[in-house]
Amino acid sequence: MLNEHATAEGTAAYARRFAVYPQNYRSVLNCSISSLGIGTYLGEEDAATDEAYFAALRAAVTGGINLIDTAVNYRCQRSERVIGRVLNELIRNGELKRNHVMVATKGGYIPFDESMPANPRVWFEDNFIRPGIIAQGDLVQGMHCMTPRYLGAMLELSRSNLQLQTLDIYYIHNPETQLAEITRDESMARTRNAFEFLEQAVERGQIGCYGVATWNGFRLRSGERAYLSLTELVNAAHDVGGSSHHFKVIQLPYNLAMTEALSLRNQRLADGSQVSLLAAADAMGIAVCTSATLLQGQLTSRLPAMLQTAFPGLESDAQRSIQFARSTPGVSVALVGMSSAAHVAHNLATLRCPPAPDSVMRLFTSG
Repeated sequence: MLNEHATAEGTAAYARRFAVYPQNYRSVLNCSISSLGIGTYLGEEDAATDEAYFAALRAAVTGGINLIDTAVNYRCQRSERVIGRVLNELIRNGELKRNHVMVATKGGYIPFDESMPANPRVWFEDNFIRPGIIAQGDLVQGMHCMTPRYLGAMLELSRSNLQLQTLDIYYIHNPETQLAEITRDESMARTRNAFEFLEQAVERGQIGCYGVATWNGFRLRSGERAYLSLTELVNAAHDVGGSSHHFKVIQLPYNLAMTEALSLRNQRLADGSQVSLLAAADAMGIAVCTSATLLQGQLTSRLPAMLQTAFPGLESDAQRSIQFARSTPGVSVALVGMSSAAHVAHNLATLRCPPAPDSVMRLFTSG
């Protein structure tokens, strides 16, 4: 396994190599991180897709992107394993140092191994029930678990796949899934138990910090069943980790079609004020990585003509969609899934334009 982790010194040295990208690198978790990160969610579970991702990841990390996002269940663990190969090759060849890049992964969903098994039920029982990793009552919707015992197994699996001693960010993957079958009180109790385990993982040097990566939870109104309160999550972290807790980052979808993080005032602060998720995270000192920047390719064409005026100097709707997300105040990093070197090159060209000013971004803010 590779030692070290992302550091302030290492990421600053990396950022200095890419002065061609104005105002691109931001202070994220005390590191200098690109406003554009690479995601690894989509794609087939086959060797051809592995090699396409290998080329894309190599192009991204050598081209100015120093945040990689994945999950243990993405492509049946194959995405994590490709990332491990890329980082090892680049570091071995002297093209990169481990402390230059921030690597984030997630645990919560059941991951298959390389491909879908012929009999998923038997495979699940052999790999999770019989070894005692998951007990009766731990699993929600037949696919989601966040007990300390399970997260511990997934953390070790991710560290092995990625070939990293320390993972910079570890997310609980879509914790709102639990609310489909259990009460909010029980869900918060499970969350506290998970956070306690993750605080211990920080102490052991296995992760740098932790958070939650969500799909619906932060985009809903407070009365809806799967809603997540950032205040409640931060309080839970404080309960188990004190004022020096390591709940430092969240993830949620944000793009031109899903603007709730900016426009929906669904978070209540300690003073009683109702604010957007981005405003709440800013008030609490929580970094925000946004996903689905291109909405799985749906925001790469046929966008309104006014966006060409709002985001000049860009050549495609894909670049304008990236510019929207990375320019939004409160967004630390906008993640884009990239599975080819050509896509990486096209998306990197966005960074040659500085982020849009606040005066432009206010046009997208609803009252």
